Amino acid sequence: MSRQSLAKAHQKIQELSWEPQYHEPYMKYGTDYTFRKAAKKDPLKQVLRSYFPMQEEKDNRVYGASDGAIRGNMFRQVQERWLEWQKLFLSIIPLPEISAARSMPMLFQAVPNPELHNGQAIQMIDEVRHSTIQQNLKRLYMNNYIDPAGFNNTLRNFHSDYCGTIGRQFAEGFITGDAITAASIYLTIVAETAFTNTLFVAMPAEAAANGDYLLPTVFHSVQSDESRHISNGYATLLMALSDEDNRQLLERDLRYAWWNNHRVVDAAIGTFIEYGTKDRRKDRESYAEMWRRWIYDDYYRAYLLPLEKYGLVIPHDLVEESWNQIWNKGYVHEVAQFFATGWLANYWRIDGMTDEDFEWFEYKYPGWYDKYGKWWENYNRLAKPNGHHPIVAEDVDYVYPHRCWTCMVPCLVREDMVVDKVDGQWRTYCHEACRWTDAEAFRPTYQGRETPNMGKLVGHREWETLYHGWNWADVVSDMGFVRDDGKTMTAQPHLDLDPKKMWTLDHLRRMPHVASPNVILNEMSDADREAFVADYNQQGPAGRPANATS
Repeated sequence: MSRQSLAKAHQKIQELSWEPQYHEPYMKYGTDYTFRKAAKKDPLKQVLRSYFPMQEEKDNRVYGASDGAIRGNMFRQVQERWLEWQKLFLSIIPLPEISAARSMPMLFQAVPNPELHNGQAIQMIDEVRHSTIQQNLKRLYMNNYIDPAGFNNTLRNFHSDYCGTIGRQFAEGFITGDAITAASIYLTIVAETAFTNTLFVAMPAEAAANGDYLLPTVFHSVQSDESRHISNGYATLLMALSDEDNRQLLERDLRYAWWNNHRVVDAAIGTFIEYGTKDRRKDRESYAEMWRRWIYDDYYRAYLLPLEKYGLVIPHDLVEESWNQIWNKGYVHEVAQFFATGWLANYWRIDGMTDEDFEWFEYKYPGWYDKYGKWWENYNRLAKPNGHHPIVAEDVDYVYPHRCWTCMVPCLVREDMVVDKVDGQWRTYCHEACRWTDAEAFRPTYQGRETPNMGKLVGHREWETLYHGWNWADVVSDMGFVRDDGKTMTAQPHLDLDPKKMWTLDHLRRMPHVASPNVILNEMSDADREAFVADYNQQGPAGRPANATS
């Protein structure tokens, strides 16, 4: 179809839109934004007549590659360390995709732009397709990988899992609160425009380096749709900028959206790329180098900074602090250590770091070994059952962290942790930005302005609180992370499948019960709580007690 006829077809579609006169419109998904002066254009003008053949060709490539991976015996050549981490990744990623699909109808009424509704409808189809091919990828891994345990029960992990609940809060952010905040600013303007670069470009490169050629095919097919989604977000952003009343909300939402994306996406993808790989070439980019190129330079400097010409205040401080977290505060390394600390509450096997890994980390992150090396040596020492507890219950100079109420990633950079009493409950936050999100941004009033559509961050948000007082064996059984024999755990702190070297529920029954840091915090007196916070802020790096000297 020629570009001219495409434009005509797109224009014709708008004639199908109408405003019903036979009832009073009801705003099912509300927004506090206004669009009285907005120019209403769709810069991409995609129509289904050209869309479906294009997507059919991409699907043919994806499913052809799937067939080739099976015939080529890829699953016997891929690194086990890498595919184990895919049990976590592929359990999480379909949920954000399907939440993104659900978020598009929220914009149909909130954004008064019939021309743009066409692009949003196509994005909804995109997101359903993404979730479908990702679920199929997980199914292929489960059916062909040497250890399918973990792949087979990942759909149930979001309500009770140690790590999956973090992904759940991230995904539900696309459909929670103000419709524009959730489905436009948080999803299309920040998540898809910025963080899919590391998610769908950098990570597939690492997959290929570990012998996994199927994930790059699937995720490059996903990423090729993002230009349309970015266009939807940018068009909505320009509409919002046309009305001065929206500026306060835009600046609020950019801060929230940027920080929550950084906390969750950098935690997950950084860990997969740095700790899920066996590729330790010195000329391979570290996650910090990838982040600097893909997010700081390509998004922040090329996309966000130009918005200043419209008078919009950009969250420069949070962008710089995100880089500071990654480069100077070891954020990704702290997250990987936390995942490995709680290996027994997961559903994949976490390989320990080797001398080759140590050397690479020290080369890319000078000083890494002094901070994290001893802990990983202890992890390897305690990996196989020999009369000791799992590492979470052993004395390895690691203080179990508090969860962040907002992003649900634990408060791992101890110096940044803050505490506040919100809605009658003492809550811990990984950073002041997360405290601000919960205590100020997600409220029915923001800086004196009524914002009834934002809602609150509520519910049973912390995994440890769900299982407070439980025996560890009962926790693992309740989550369903047990192999077919009914006693051997799905998760292991090593890759050895010898039954004599694998942990069972019997090993866990003698452990101390799970204790929720948040429950304990709320039971403290004011004086004890102040002392606790002061001590916590002095801890680390690598979770060391405040009085540790090495």
